[in-house]
Amino acid sequence: MGPTLVAGLREIWAHKFRSLLTMLGIVLGVSSLVAMSALVTGMERGAKEALIAIGGLARIRIEPAELPAEQRHLADQAVGITLRDVEALEQNIPLVTLTSPEMRIPVTVSANGRTFRPWLCSGVRPAALEMFEHRIAHGRMFNEIDDELARNVCVIGTATRDELWGSPEDIGREIIPVGETLYINGVPFVIIGMFEHYESEQERREREFRQRQQPQPQAQTGPQRDRGWGRRPGGFAFRLKNSTIYLPLNTVWMRFRGLVATTGFGPPRLQATNVVPDRAEPVLSSLEVKLASIEDLPETLQQMRNVLMVTHRGIEDFQFRTQEEWAEQIETFVRNARISGGLIAGISLLVGGIGIMNIMLASISERVREIGIRKSVGASDGDIFVQILAESVVISVLGGFLGMGAALGLVRLVSQLSPTGNEPIVTPLALGVAFGFSVVVGILAGLYPAVKAARLNPIEALRYE
Repeated sequence: MGPTLVAGLREIWAHKFRSLLTMLGIVLGVSSLVAMSALVTGMERGAKEALIAIGGLARIRIEPAELPAEQRHLADQAVGITLRDVEALEQNIPLVTLTSPEMRIPVTVSANGRTFRPWLCSGVRPAALEMFEHRIAHGRMFNEIDDELARNVCVIGTATRDELWGSPEDIGREIIPVGETLYINGVPFVIIGMFEHYESEQERREREFRQRQQPQPQAQTGPQRDRGWGRRPGGFAFRLKNSTIYLPLNTVWMRFRGLVATTGFGPPRLQATNVVPDRAEPVLSSLEVKLASIEDLPETLQQMRNVLMVTHRGIEDFQFRTQEEWAEQIETFVRNARISGGLIAGISLLVGGIGIMNIMLASISERVREIGIRKSVGASDGDIFVQILAESVVISVLGGFLGMGAALGLVRLVSQLSPTGNEPIVTPLALGVAFGFSVVVGILAGLYPAVKAARLNPIEALRYE
């Protein structure tokens, strides 16, 4: 067996250029498979970062909805999402570990001579900090006392700071507006806290790239540059978190109850007959719920629906929004991308295998007399078979190693050419799978030539010209 393998390797070395061209198809197939997997893994990580940033799969949103057709005659009796729903869910659903009622209001914010329309301005309770994975960088979050007393305080995201006081990139230093006053629809609010700046991996790469391009930022002297949503890089989830303004829930109800955004059928809640506006029950835009475990999600959703049907007096004017749809879309995208990339790489490997088979058949035609001589001096059919198969496998193995090296170089090149994109991630699994496929292709491509060479008649082979 040893001399047979040595003979096969010697034959490859004797035709180095031909062998290199033969393994080129394997190199392309392996490198494309690894590079495609790295790109898809990088995009998958970016998408999952955004999913985690908004609370993960354990978060469920309850929001108003249109009544079913059979209940539309009960529209005047629809109560919407209220604080009674919060209490009922906390008391009756053991898996509910956190609730966060929300009142969204459309507002215009002004300060420092500038005006800004935030993406999200909401009245919430302090639990929203944990619900939406927020972290306070400066100051503090308002507490239950601030909420109970309906104080005019707020916590802002960095996008609000950037629009009203200037971003660190624009002015060359970071401004912390804690203690400053801003006006929300003309009502003064004191900023008591600011969230940290949230960014995805892709946004971080973009920021570092801009800093390398302009290592010494200068103070802005002209008009503020356009920072419209359509022009800002990064994922929606991180932009949303940065452009969030939180107010105490009771403050929003006391100051802006006419602006609370609600949907669904029925008249506005404050226009119900015989209801005094100052005593009207607060109506929520939505209710966020976090579960202890997502393993029993269907059963928990059914329990929540049963509880809400009681508090809503049998009127189904609500709906559930889970993050499973987003997670399924991510999985579907990743699966489709990997299948597409696998097909492309598979075609390259198939072409490489055909090239190996073709060159091995040509090599056998050139070495018919050599094979006949080896058989006449005692070489068995198995020795000839192993020699030819070894040549095929060695070509594919070398092509696999070269392909993995080429893939690493290609990934690095992509990172250099597109420094602000999602960083490709090369995984050991992708390298192992690609290399394993290259070996399998080499074995399959060498089987037929090896069998053909092993079956040569030594007498006829010696007569071959």
